Amino acid sequence: MKKIGFIGMGNMAGAIACGIAKSGFLKGEEMIAYDVMPSQLDKVKEYHFAIAKNEQEVVEQSEIVFIGVKPQVVEAVLLPLKDLLKDKALISIVLGYDFAKYNDLLDASTRHIFVMPNTPALVLKGMSLIEATHSLTPEEFEFTKEMFASIGEIEVVPSHLMGAAGTVSGCGPAFIYMVIEALADGAVKEGVPRQMAYKLASQMVLGSGAMQLETTLHPGVLKDQVCSPGGSTIRGVEALEKGNVRAAFVDAITSAIHYK
Repeated sequence: MKKIGFIGMGNMAGAIACGIAKSGFLKGEEMIAYDVMPSQLDKVKEYHFAIAKNEQEVVEQSEIVFIGVKPQVVEAVLLPLKDLLKDKALISIVLGYDFAKYNDLLDASTRHIFVMPNTPALVLKGMSLIEATHSLTPEEFEFTKEMFASIGEIEVVPSHLMGAAGTVSGCGPAFIYMVIEALADGAVKEGVPRQMAYKLASQMVLGSGAMQLETTLHPGVLKDQVCSPGGSTIRGVEALEKGNVRAAFVDAITSAIHYK
């Protein structure tokens, strides 16, 4: 019997699975995985995951089932497994399928929880939001928190905030990658080699985030500390303000939340 079994091994589920193995929280031999596209399983083979021949085998061979398929197929995947999932625990990262929705979909004996992670879990720098409302046992809930904490930071979030909070942490990496790319483009324009520009921008983002987390200072205060009177930074800030950068990010979050 494996500790956890993965159904679906796309980018997000793969990042989590590989991150868990990298962190040492679980050994690859303690996990089993299945995906309808066999090539998706290549990423976990190097960690010695067991590979299942179908979803049924994952459920039968796992103490806890992890579902990471696309939202449009989750019901088609889980309904045939409904009986097998009786008295089992299920962790889901499927967007749109929160505690209430799984209550309608699964047997009453199936314990479940919804988590919104992000792809930096692959490098153990993830931010995972764990829905406060769940039906796991206390031991299963602690295991879930410890597992996601092994690949980054966690936050237990009330159900009504999962959408907005998850948009910041889940969609945010894409927005920040665009910022990194744009900053690097600006540096390349001025003659900096491309790979050096990426390294400078990425490390700057990493360090800036770490500084805010450790100092807990308001981002505006940290910004002011970099801006010397009449200096180059404040002129750059002016250019960003002229480009409505703040409004653009606010709109990005709003658009991502209300995409339907």
